[in-house]
Amino acid sequence: MPAISIYLFIVVVPSANGALFSFTDWNGMRPDWSFVGLDNFTSVFSDRTALDALVNTLVLAASATVVQNVAGLLLALGVNSMVKSRYVLRVVFFAPVVLTPLVAGYVWSFLLSPNGAVNDALRAVGLGSLAHDWLGDPDTALYAVVLEIVWQFSGYSMVIYLAGLQAIPAEVLEAATIDGAGPWNKFRRVVLPLLNGAVVINVMLCLIGGLKQFDQVMAMTGGGPGTATETISTAIYKSAFSLGDFPFSIALAVVMTVVIAVLATVQFRLTQRKSL
Repeated sequence: MPAISIYLFIVVVPSANGALFSFTDWNGMRPDWSFVGLDNFTSVFSDRTALDALVNTLVLAASATVVQNVAGLLLALGVNSMVKSRYVLRVVFFAPVVLTPLVAGYVWSFLLSPNGAVNDALRAVGLGSLAHDWLGDPDTALYAVVLEIVWQFSGYSMVIYLAGLQAIPAEVLEAATIDGAGPWNKFRRVVLPLLNGAVVINVMLCLIGGLKQFDQVMAMTGGGPGTATETISTAIYKSAFSLGDFPFSIALAVVMTVVIAVLATVQFRLTQRKSL
């Protein structure tokens, strides 16, 4: 009860009170306000920028979740082997996680700039035709942000998968080998099913992190070019603190909360059902 009480006081009550203002015309300053019903939500779903932000958020979250989990699992399988440098590699792969996302985003914005290290490397190996303004092109900007997210947080997924791999009893793997299972069949029929708990946790964390993505987008593109990388979080920030439209931003935040809750619940139910 003490823990629940603290959680209610710090999280639930302020969140519910904030959601209440999405049904008002409160401007964030004056003490008087009035209810306007669903007008703010109507504005959200009729606003082109907000709809673009919603689509971008879903694409970013889905892309980052898939790629980050695949990369994290491959890294975990690699460092779980008996190579002598496995302990050093674990530190190296996990190191980006401890960086502040804002700092990592600024670093990658320099790397991906027209005269940045990525384009210089392409020109150095004779692939200058592939050099590109990665963050200035609406077709590539969002996926460049996904690349940075995957680079920074694959090590986090690796640690969770590594814990799952090390919890698999050696006797089970030995039995599979004795029964004639090759590396692929052993992974698909023995290792992967036993990693279900790690998969559920990783997918949920990646999905929620992608849906509320803010830091890297603001550091790398600011939501541009145009609205190519605008996410719900950046749209909330701009509408509230740049435009002063607090009711609209709160309504957008409520929409984001509902989207995260629904998608996370669906993902959890599907993965849990698959494990059964």
